[in-house]
Amino acid sequence: MRGLVLYARSREVPVGGAAAVGGLVAVWGFARWVSDGRGDPRLAALAVAMAVAATAAGLGGQDVALDRTAAIRWAPRRAAHVLLIGVLAGTVLLALQTVAGEAMPAASAVRNSAGLAGLAALGAAAFGRQFAWTLPITWCSVAYFIPITPDLPVQAAAWMMTPPGTPAATWTALALTTTGTLTYALTGPRR
Repeated sequence: MRGLVLYARSREVPVGGAAAVGGLVAVWGFARWVSDGRGDPRLAALAVAMAVAATAAGLGGQDVALDRTAAIRWAPRRAAHVLLIGVLAGTVLLALQTVAGEAMPAASAVRNSAGLAGLAALGAAAFGRQFAWTLPITWCSVAYFIPITPDLPVQAAAWMMTPPGTPAATWTALALTTTGTLTYALTGPRR
C-alpha cells in the first residue's frame, strides 16, 4: 500500500485529480449557464479533454532517468495509470451529469474518456509529461469546429463529438486508447 501512495504522490495524482474535477465543474457550470437545457456533446467532450489534460502531467515522474533505472516493472503501472485517467474523467463527468439531471449517454462518456486518455499517453510518449496535454486538447479543439456529416473521415476526425454507436468514432477511440496505452506502457514518457 505504501508503494501505491508513493507512486501517486510522485505522479502528482492528488493535484491532477483535484484539477480535473475543478475543470469538469467549471465547464459544467459554463454549459449550464449558456445552454437551453439540452446537453451539448461538444461541451461534454471539452470537459473530458480538460480533465484528461489536467491529469496528464502525472504520466511521468520528476526525473525520467531515475524512473528508468528503478528495478520494478513499469509497464503495468503505466498502463493502469492511463486507464485510471480515463476512468476518473468519465466517472466525474457522469456524476456531474447525473446530479444535473442531464442525459449524456454513458457510452459517449466512456468512449471519449478512453480515447482522450490514450491521446494523453501518446502525448507523454512523444513530447514528455509536461506536454502530454497537447494532443487531447488540440484534437478536441479541432473537432469542436468540424460539422458532423455521415462521411467516414469526418466521423473519425470528430469522433468525440459524434453520437454514441457511431462505428467510425468507436473504432477511432479504441485505436487511440490501445495505441496510446501500449506505446506509453512500453516506452514511458519522453525525456
